[in-house]
Amino acid sequence: MNHGIQRAPAAPGGAGGGQTGSARTDWPAVAFGIVLASLVAFQQFKLPPVLPVLLADYHWDRTLAGAMMAIYALVGLLFSIPIGHALQRRGVFHPLLAALAALLLGDLLTLAFPENGWLVLAARALEGAGYALGGIAGPALANRSAAQRDLGFVVGLTAAWIPAGQLAATGLSLLLPGWRGLWILGAIATCAVALWAVALRHHNVLAAPSGATALRIKPTTQQRNELYLTGAIFLLWSLQYFAYATWLPQYLVEAVGLSLTAAAASYALPAFMIIVFNMVTGALLGRGVSLALMLTCALASQAAIWWLIPLTHGSVAGLASLIIYGIGAGVTPACLFALPATILGRAGAPTAFGYMMTGRNTGVFLGPILLAEVTKGLGGWGAAWPVFGSTTILAMVAAIGLGALLRRRES
Repeated sequence: MNHGIQRAPAAPGGAGGGQTGSARTDWPAVAFGIVLASLVAFQQFKLPPVLPVLLADYHWDRTLAGAMMAIYALVGLLFSIPIGHALQRRGVFHPLLAALAALLLGDLLTLAFPENGWLVLAARALEGAGYALGGIAGPALANRSAAQRDLGFVVGLTAAWIPAGQLAATGLSLLLPGWRGLWILGAIATCAVALWAVALRHHNVLAAPSGATALRIKPTTQQRNELYLTGAIFLLWSLQYFAYATWLPQYLVEAVGLSLTAAAASYALPAFMIIVFNMVTGALLGRGVSLALMLTCALASQAAIWWLIPLTHGSVAGLASLIIYGIGAGVTPACLFALPATILGRAGAPTAFGYMMTGRNTGVFLGPILLAEVTKGLGGWGAAWPVFGSTTILAMVAAIGLGALLRRRES
């Protein structure tokens, strides 16, 4: 049985389990990678908490509103693998500045023209370009900068970048009047990270690689199959998770009858649980607990929550549903973010994350739009549960298959 986080066997082209550089964890580099990733997650998730307000104020079409989340993923779907290879060979600094500039421009366009839904969609596409790079570079930099003994802890931190950005956006939406404050804070935070990148320009974390580390990683057939299956799991999981994360506030207002404040607070609960169980899972992986087993069980719990939603409209059952879903959604990405180091080693992290994020972005692109279309055309909210419960079961089956591949590698 596969246990914990393992060293990957060497692959042609330089992929191996070792870290390029010191055996010590480079904590400033880890911090920069996690903050960068959390920033791009905040930029994506600043929309859902205020989506009911924006729909009421500007009368956007519901499918267009879903596309404003999904456009992030479409850009990532098109460019994640090329970005991963480019970062592997050429370093991070200059592409990162371009990505942050795209994020900033997207924020400013939305602040200037919120009534034009199609222009806001274009602005979100610009933000998505920054997200595509930050979502690969941030986790990859954190993983590459971790010593083996700290890798489980760093994986837990790395996996928390999405819910950290989500929770920050949700919490700030409760504190700030109106929706514009979230976009203004996003612009300010983007400028701050750009200044931090300039300060780290000559640090190893952002410098262009040289010698063997600059070679394009070429996975073996076994590693490529594992990467494809990891991407498929991330696709299916992201499909249901981002549908859930995008439309949960609207569902709680429209179907359950909560106020905007109560819906935002309820939306924050799963995100908090996700962060907690990202860290718990990272610690368990570091202690050698089976990655495949935890991943399979977490997906099974989330599938169960989808199927049981019609029975969880009461306050106690609804609260339990949010907590259990958050636990499963915390374990799953921590396991998935551990797989690049398991499959290609830390030196191959950008390449591995490129494959993995392609699958993730496909699911992020399809999930919010699919849920919008299901609720519009197939009988309202009640039609969504079988669709997304089924996709989560498929992800669980794929996780079982990945566990079999990893066990075959051990043998």
